[in-house]
Amino acid sequence: MATLNFKGKTFVQNHHLSVKYHQLVPKKDKSLTDKVSLNDNLILYGDNLKSLKALLPTYTGKVKCIYIDPPYNTGNERWVYNDNVNSPMMQEWLGKVVDIEDLTRHDKWLCMMMPRLKLLRELLREDGVIFISIDDNEVHRLRMLTDEIFGEQNLISQIITVANKGGQDYLDIAKTHEYILCYGKTDFVKVGELPKDISEFPFKDKEGNYQLRELRNRNPKFNRQNRPNLFYPIYINPNLCDTNKHCAITLEKDNNFHIEVFPKNSEGKDSCWRWSQELLLRNISKRPEDSTVIARQRKDGGWNIYEKNRKATQKAKSVWDEKEMRTELGTRILREIFGESNLQFPKPVELIKKIILLSTEKEDIILDSFAGSGTTAHAVLDLNKEDGGNRKFILVECEDYADRITAERVRRVIKGVPNARDEKLKEGLGGTFSYFELGEPIEMESILEGDKLPTYLELARYVFYTATGEEFDSSEVDENKNFIGESKEYEVYLFYKSDIEYLKSTALTLDRAKNLGTYKGKKRLVFAPSKYLDTEYLLEYRIDYCQLPFEIYKLKE
Repeated sequence: MATLNFKGKTFVQNHHLSVKYHQLVPKKDKSLTDKVSLNDNLILYGDNLKSLKALLPTYTGKVKCIYIDPPYNTGNERWVYNDNVNSPMMQEWLGKVVDIEDLTRHDKWLCMMMPRLKLLRELLREDGVIFISIDDNEVHRLRMLTDEIFGEQNLISQIITVANKGGQDYLDIAKTHEYILCYGKTDFVKVGELPKDISEFPFKDKEGNYQLRELRNRNPKFNRQNRPNLFYPIYINPNLCDTNKHCAITLEKDNNFHIEVFPKNSEGKDSCWRWSQELLLRNISKRPEDSTVIARQRKDGGWNIYEKNRKATQKAKSVWDEKEMRTELGTRILREIFGESNLQFPKPVELIKKIILLSTEKEDIILDSFAGSGTTAHAVLDLNKEDGGNRKFILVECEDYADRITAERVRRVIKGVPNARDEKLKEGLGGTFSYFELGEPIEMESILEGDKLPTYLELARYVFYTATGEEFDSSEVDENKNFIGESKEYEVYLFYKSDIEYLKSTALTLDRAKNLGTYKGKKRLVFAPSKYLDTEYLLEYRIDYCQLPFEIYKLKE
């Protein structure tokens, strides 16, 4: 596989590993929920690289669909590279606006994207899918980068979206399209299909509406020679037809069923049917209105055999040119919600809904780490309103409008938008969300100094994830019993308070070991500032002692 090289790559390809875990600070006044929780719909304000790292303990391997709309790096967005990578060259980039005159703007963009994509991949489920919007400025470089991170064999599609009708007419050829790159986390990932309106199907019987699908296999790879069991005659009774002129068929020839039809391809050569004789027998009746398979006469006098197709879904195509996909509709909805369009080029709700329908079920989690105006949350809530789903969104926004625009949009669509054209939006989509801000990093040096001590829950998330590699469930925490969760191999305990005197005086003692409770057959990981137990007692009580990731007992008075 060809690889992509760019300035700074050697410094950022593992940068995501060195990013510190940060506290996520709940903001009750900015949330719209009775109880702020990391298990609620989430809006996070803060640097999206650090925020993604902070989400790992709770959401590693749990996100089904990721959609991101990163800067397209047109040279006009005036974004700033701010990742504090430990390299003099990278330090020179910090805080400088990236514009059209910047000869390293493509390198900076790739350096910004690489660690974020690596963390996003960690958050995806094994059957998860990521969709990335982009345009001509970076699509070729992004494609090579995502091939490297997700594997080129996991590319599902490079979708073309018609984003505007008139196009950018200042160009030699007016550009009307953008792209969405779609990758699965693994090569067995499949996207779903889209619903279609079966009320528009042209035929109807007692079972409902249907359309016709030829029973002849149209794939030229399959024919009489390699599928001999699917080559057989079907017999038609031209006098036994329903009001749609759909006639009865059988597999046995007689005086009534006397017209013989074999499967032929477009060149008149022997082909094969899609169904075996056994399957066909189970689906036919001598009354065409009761049969799943019927015959219909062509204008040239010949006959075709059809299946009554009632399938209510269809495969998505690689070009999305519906008017609902156009950016102008995203702008219009923002104006309905706020009275003005607060951000440029917001994505339309229907675009994100289509992505979610293709890649999720009703209970799945959808993540957007370049949240912008909050379209992804709007789309999730809209779909939940439509089909009674319980999908959950996680939005991350690093700009200072995270509360003023991103979260405010979600508040308004939940409660209702009086001026909306859509009745659902006017009524309100319902739902809740919890708002968090990125807090201080969990730094051992600060704890050693007794400064900026994390809360019990934040440190519990940190030590549980780093010790077990599994997701942390805050609902399992029982601080009174010092229990913070259970993994496949361990029960995990934490003796800690954000109190410097407690930390200086607390140790794992025999009494505390006895009070851990009944042994459940798993090893016990016990985090504590120090211990007063020897190896014999640790073995007796099945304890693996872990000194808290700092030497707290060395603190000075």
